[in-house]
Amino acid sequence: MQLYNTLAREKEPFVIPRDRPVTMYVCGVTPYDTTHIGHARTFLTFDVLLRYLRWKGAEVRYCQNVTDVDDPLFARAARDGVDWQDLASRQVAQLRQDFEGLNLVPPTYFPWASEEIGAMIPIIERLVALGHAYVVGGNVYFSIRTDPNFGKMARMGYEEMLATANQRGNDPRDPRKRDPLDFVLWQTGKPGDPTWNSPWGPGRPGWHIECSAMATRYLGEQIDIHGGGADLIFPHHPCEIAQTEPVTGKRPFARFWMHAGLVWLDGEKMSKSLGNLVFVRDALREHRADTLRWYLLSEHYREEFDYHRNALGRYAALVDEFWRAAQARGGTDTPLDLTRGFDELVAAMDDDLNTPAALAVLHTMVGDTLAAAAEGRDVERATALLREVATMFGFRQTA
Repeated sequence: MQLYNTLAREKEPFVIPRDRPVTMYVCGVTPYDTTHIGHARTFLTFDVLLRYLRWKGAEVRYCQNVTDVDDPLFARAARDGVDWQDLASRQVAQLRQDFEGLNLVPPTYFPWASEEIGAMIPIIERLVALGHAYVVGGNVYFSIRTDPNFGKMARMGYEEMLATANQRGNDPRDPRKRDPLDFVLWQTGKPGDPTWNSPWGPGRPGWHIECSAMATRYLGEQIDIHGGGADLIFPHHPCEIAQTEPVTGKRPFARFWMHAGLVWLDGEKMSKSLGNLVFVRDALREHRADTLRWYLLSEHYREEFDYHRNALGRYAALVDEFWRAAQARGGTDTPLDLTRGFDELVAAMDDDLNTPAALAVLHTMVGDTLAAAAEGRDVERATALLREVATMFGFRQTA
C-alpha cells in the first residue's frame, strides 16, 4: 500500500505493523459552528482509510480531538452571550449526531483540549528547559530559530510562512516575541476568557501545543498517520513537529502526514467568513449518507472539491444501482466472477486511497452484476463481493 506523505511530497510504502496497532491522529474541530461539508470530507477521508486498514487486517487506534480552547469559540460565546462550555457541548453533540448520520466510525479516543491542560504544561516546561522556548511576562513562545527545519512541510519561504501564519491568528507585532513567526505555547488570558493555572501564571495553552499533547498522550511518542485538512499544512502541523520532536527525542513525530483538499461551493471557496457553508445536518435532510459518501469520495482526497448541490441526484442513482446489485438474485447458470474487478478496486485503494478510480471500477462491477442477474446467472459470489466493498466504503443502506 502506498500513501502520499505531505512532508516528503511523494508516495511512500505504508507497511501495516503486525505486532502493534496502527496509530492515527486527525485534528478535530473548534466547536462553535459545526459540522459543514468541509469537515465531513476531511473526516470521511480518514474514516475510509480506517475502514480500509481494518479490512486489510490492521488494528487501528484512532484519536480525534476537540479544540475547545481556542479564540473563535470564546469569541462566539461572548457574541451570543452564552457560556463557552455550554456552546462547545451543544456543538459537539451536533457533531456526534452528524458523524453518526454519515456513518463515520467513532474514534477510539476523543479528548477535549480543556480536559488535557495537565498534559500540555510538562511539554512546555521541557521546551523551555531545552532552550527551544522562552518566557516573557507570563507568555511562553517557541523560538523557530532553534529549529533549522521549521516549516519544511510547507515548502514556503520565511515571508510566505509569516503571511500565512498571520492570516491564521499569528500576531507579528507582539513586542514580546524574538521573531514575528515565533508561536505561542502558553498565553495570559484575555479579559472574560477562561484561564488555567500554570508555572507562568494564569492563562491558557496555544493552539498547536494542544494537539501535540493529546496525540502523544493517547497514541505514543511516534504515530503512524497524522491527518487533517490541507489548511493545516501551515502553520499547525509544522508547529506540532517543531515542538514535539525535541521533547520526545523521536523523529519523525509522524511517519505519514496526510491532508484532505479544501471544499468549494459552486465554484467559490467554502468558508465561515463568506457565509456559504453547507451544514451536514442540512445535507442529510435531503440526501442519504451513502449518496453523500459516494459524492465526496468521487474526487481524490488530496484534490480540492467543488461541491455542487445539483450534482447529488446522479450519485443517489448510483447508490440505488449499487444496492440493487448487492441484493440481486440470479439463477444457477454460469456464475459471475467479479474477482478481476475486485482486485482492480483494491489496487486503486492501495494507490494512495484512490477512491475515484475504485468507485469507477465498482460502478462497472455493479452493472455486470445487474446484467448477469437479469440473464439468470449465478450472482451469489458477486453480491458477496459487493457487500464487502460496502463495508470497505462505509455504505449503509437506509430507506
